[in-house]
Amino acid sequence: MDTFALIVTVGVALFFTYTNGFHDSANAIATSVSTRALTPRAALAMAAVMNLAGAFLGSGVAKTVSEGLIETPHGDSGMAILFAGLVGAIVWNLVTWYYGLPSSSSHALFGGLVGAALAGSIAVHWWGVFGKIVVPMFLSPLVGLLVGYLVMCAIMWMFRRANPHRAKRGFRIAQTVSAAGMALGHGLQDAQKTMGVVVMALTIADVQQHNEIPIWVKFASAAMLSLGTYAGGWRIMRTLGRRIIELDPPQGFAAETTAASVMYSASFMFHAPISTTHVITSAIMGVGATKRVSAVRWGVAKNIILGWFITMPAAAFSAAVIYWAIKLVFG
Repeated sequence: MDTFALIVTVGVALFFTYTNGFHDSANAIATSVSTRALTPRAALAMAAVMNLAGAFLGSGVAKTVSEGLIETPHGDSGMAILFAGLVGAIVWNLVTWYYGLPSSSSHALFGGLVGAALAGSIAVHWWGVFGKIVVPMFLSPLVGLLVGYLVMCAIMWMFRRANPHRAKRGFRIAQTVSAAGMALGHGLQDAQKTMGVVVMALTIADVQQHNEIPIWVKFASAAMLSLGTYAGGWRIMRTLGRRIIELDPPQGFAAETTAASVMYSASFMFHAPISTTHVITSAIMGVGATKRVSAVRWGVAKNIILGWFITMPAAAFSAAVIYWAIKLVFG
């Protein structure tokens, strides 16, 4: 196996994590910034630190990615498939970032891997894709929507007699905690996805024969996610924080708490790699609907949901084209 190919593929995987960080930093901090609970730079710094910490909390999601989606072929063809899948995901990340669309970096990665595997005639574990990716893709937003609505209803009932201005000040402080929890969950989910891909690359190159995650892989993935997070994703932050609904501190706290809870449950109970983007977006919609259904800008929401449905096919197509280009050039 060409060592250079392994180094390049691992480097591309870490760059994907970096794009994931600046693409998805809005997930953790948009609500806190939009409600003025945190300044943008303070929010980004906090999110970067918590992303780093979250990456070391578990490995279940990483093993799902490395074992449960596609066959792990050996040789140059296997490394080309992995490389093409990563580049396809990066291309879609950059496209959606440019247009300010909070699509899922996770589903871009999964779509890229499946598209490259199909182009390279490698077996796809369709039951794993369906059970671990497709089902959570539809289920987690519904859970986020419903739980966000219920949590906000509970908050409104509990604080129905509270002084509104004093309550908002209290929830601004509480949002610091909920945003930190959201960022920790983001690290727990998204850093592990890259760890799984790097482990696949090491297995393809016969560097290791098991699916345990080396400590350097954990640290490198976490560090790149944190650096990308600190670089910021202002276009997407504007969409989540302002365009769906104007949030106040209690709503921001409810949305972040809901999303973080769903991510922890998915990670520890089911080892399911869910989309942090899907969960926080749906939680914001559920929280906003408690004010009145028309308060949510459903036209913006519709465009976001459309992005969810096209992400995996678009990334898969991009990865397939890249794989065919690699085979054409290098044979």
